[in-house]
Amino acid sequence: VRHLSCESEDLCGFPALMSIQRVSSGAEWEPVVGYARAIRMGNMVAVSGTVGREADGSAAPTAFRQAERALEIIRDALQELGVPMEHVFRTRTFITDISLWPEVGRAHGAVFAAHRPATSMVEVSKLIAPQYLLEIEADALVCIE
Repeated sequence: VRHLSCESEDLCGFPALMSIQRVSSGAEWEPVVGYARAIRMGNMVAVSGTVGREADGSAAPTAFRQAERALEIIRDALQELGVPMEHVFRTRTFITDISLWPEVGRAHGAVFAAHRPATSMVEVSKLIAPQYLLEIEADALVCIE
């Protein structure tokens, strides 16, 4: 986790010296594209589009497992920022074959059954690599004490 503090008087309407935390998952695309897996600014958290990449670097073999794995990576990024999955209020799933929605929905439903976020599932023509069938984004909101 990389921590930054805003030193300007204003950052797009956010108070000065607001803590910004970024998490990397180690995906090879992060430094090339220039993004973080997740970022927390105050009480807002955004998790970048996440594919179902297994720990060994391979794509998970099925749409269900890719969704399950993507959600595990999202959970891990949120945990690094001190945010539980229960604070996710919105997800977006981009899927290359919408006929796979039941598998993807089953994985999503297993994670979010008790605290269902707003969600979208949209068919797209391609993702960053052809072996990936889907990618999931998540947004969360946390209380600041």
